[in-house]
Amino acid sequence: MTDLEDSRRALICKATRAQDAHCVERLQQLWSGYGELLRYRLEGAAIETVILKDVNLQGGSKHPRGWNTDVGHQRKLHSYEVEAAWYQHHAAHCTDHCRVPACLGVERSDDQVQIVLEDLDSAGFPMRRDHAGLAEARTGLRWLAAFHATFLGVEPKGLWPTGTYWHLATRSDEWNRLPDGSMKNAASAIDQKLNEANYQTVVHGDAKLANFCFSEDGKSVAAVDFQYVGGGCGMKDVAYFIGSVFEESDCARFEEELLNEYFCALRAHLPVTVEADDIESEWRSLYPAAWTDFHRFLLGWSPGHWKLHRYSEQLAQQTLEEIANSAPKAE
Repeated sequence: MTDLEDSRRALICKATRAQDAHCVERLQQLWSGYGELLRYRLEGAAIETVILKDVNLQGGSKHPRGWNTDVGHQRKLHSYEVEAAWYQHHAAHCTDHCRVPACLGVERSDDQVQIVLEDLDSAGFPMRRDHAGLAEARTGLRWLAAFHATFLGVEPKGLWPTGTYWHLATRSDEWNRLPDGSMKNAASAIDQKLNEANYQTVVHGDAKLANFCFSEDGKSVAAVDFQYVGGGCGMKDVAYFIGSVFEESDCARFEEELLNEYFCALRAHLPVTVEADDIESEWRSLYPAAWTDFHRFLLGWSPGHWKLHRYSEQLAQQTLEEIANSAPKAE
């Protein structure tokens, strides 16, 4: 038994009041070699299993695309601090309509962050999807709508002031790699357009299909991975989620149907004091800008990425034209 394993078991027993804990499964390595996700079986506790997210803050030497920069490393370090803060101070406000794993314990040190979480498999969300259709997409969008309604107008204390992992202010390396031209020139204006929306909420920040855990019938869902949770316009999550589920033709084909699903669910969860027509009007108009914001990131990060397709290009061109037309004219 190693010192690390002893400390893990001690933390889990403290968090769950278990008599003992045994690692039964290594679920995955964390991105870029920053640690691992583990399942533990408990002895003498009210629950049978928990998940441990064990983050090594000295990691980060294995980025799959070679982005091993100090800027990237510092962004990752902060992302795990944000995730710990999210689970400790914000996650409990989520309802059954935007289900997340309960946080059972958090331990921090100079080189480690450990988070003990409810096992969503045992809680009724055992299904993961590599591919999904309309039904699962609607389920995910309803989760996002409930989440955004729950945190509408909430100050993101301890979180990213501006959420999403592709946020321009944290992606200077990728911006520098953009070819000179309209997208590079308009990046700040796109960012500003989203940040100055009248209606702001807390966004998940990495709301891709892989971060949703479904019930067996696909009608209920819970979300994980809150490293880039923070303030922002809800359309950032919506555009990113749709892009993670559908390829080019279906993004265009189902756009109206999917946005209608989201806004119908959003209206159902908004407080009566909020003008639902106003928020829908504003956020619908920002959907192309939110899509273009991620498009800008991909162009600098991975120019050959499969998500850089014609539908994405069309929305980007629409956004760039709107920004150009709204710019002050030189006299």
